[in-house]
Amino acid sequence: MSKQNTLDQTPRGWYLLFAVWVIATAGTLISLFFSEVVQLPVCVLCWYQRIAMYPLVLMLPLALFPFEPKVIRYAGVLTAFGWLTALFHVLLVAGLVPEGAQPCVAGIPCSEIKFTLFGFLNIPVMSLLTFSLIGILLYYSKTQESS
Repeated sequence: MSKQNTLDQTPRGWYLLFAVWVIATAGTLISLFFSEVVQLPVCVLCWYQRIAMYPLVLMLPLALFPFEPKVIRYAGVLTAFGWLTALFHVLLVAGLVPEGAQPCVAGIPCSEIKFTLFGFLNIPVMSLLTFSLIGILLYYSKTQESS
């Protein structure tokens, strides 16, 4: 079998799932860079988002070799949890969450921004965008699997 035939037989969902793994790996490495190299303190909501992101880096390669599309639903659950947590964090930073509902009352405040990129992208917004992109790619990989 030629290499071209092998590429033609690879499901499109595989490529999308591989892209999700690359994005999750980049998000994991960037979050570790911020906390371990730059020494930015990690708030409670950031830890919850990490709990949703880090398992994707380990889970998705197991679904790629051999391709196992059923993992998409498990990755989707983690992504939804991370997305909701990131959305709450963005709303908290924007001041739209009442003080009584804020989880970070002691220790490192979740509403404090210590890093921005281009003057408007803070870490919670970057996390929300990352989980959004992962969710979209997982959705499309799921539709590729069923078609």
